[in-house]
Amino acid sequence: MSISKEEELIGMQKASEAVAFTLKEMRNYAQAGMSTKQLDNYGAAILSDFGAKSAPFLTYQFPGCTCISVNNEFCHGIPSDKRILKEGDLVNIDVSAELNGFWSDNGGSFVIGEDINQHQKLIDASKQILYKAIFNIKGGVRISDIGHLMETEAKKYGYKVIKNLTGHGVGRSLHEEPGEIANYRDRFNQARFKKNSVIAIETFISTSSTFAETLNDGWTMVGNKGGFMAQHEHTIVVTDGKPLVLTKMNDIWN
Repeated sequence: MSISKEEELIGMQKASEAVAFTLKEMRNYAQAGMSTKQLDNYGAAILSDFGAKSAPFLTYQFPGCTCISVNNEFCHGIPSDKRILKEGDLVNIDVSAELNGFWSDNGGSFVIGEDINQHQKLIDASKQILYKAIFNIKGGVRISDIGHLMETEAKKYGYKVIKNLTGHGVGRSLHEEPGEIANYRDRFNQARFKKNSVIAIETFISTSSTFAETLNDGWTMVGNKGGFMAQHEHTIVVTDGKPLVLTKMNDIWN
């Protein structure tokens, strides 16, 4: 969407506060021995307290309130009573929701307890790449140039990017124009970021894969060459200068 009046900005800020606070609290709540369904239920209760509704459920009838992916699962992991978190697991939580007609999206990867499997380097790279990408976005910048920046930075850290997972426009629905904000230079995409537009910008930084494939459950995605992936995501408003990071309170950069 494009922000054209103050009420729209306030609406986006409230929806973004709901998803950002939920993500932050879920990350703080997560611990070894807990099921991903228990973690999802905790997040669902927080969203409900805000009066917000799960965007994946509303849009796709996703079998959960949030997407929780563990270790080799890259994204869209289904919360389950059978999936028990363990010390050192790499976990990604993606929280998106609708509140009073406004939609916002954010996500982040983190380690459960001690980093016994050495995932933190990947996580830190993803966070830093997202930060650099966001603060290079302003009205008139080519979307493909930001994708190029993200892939170039990933290579500097010794990682790859997933080419069939992208950021997107957001605001009045979960996915809007621009439909794809890739993590690489898509030479066919000549579009530019527009001032006042709302976008969900996200990293997909991988140890070995370059494409994500869907498992038999119809939702969970894994890498075509295995390995691990870190994702971090903010919803922002594009300006002439520094973007307005609507989901900043999720603290994924802290």
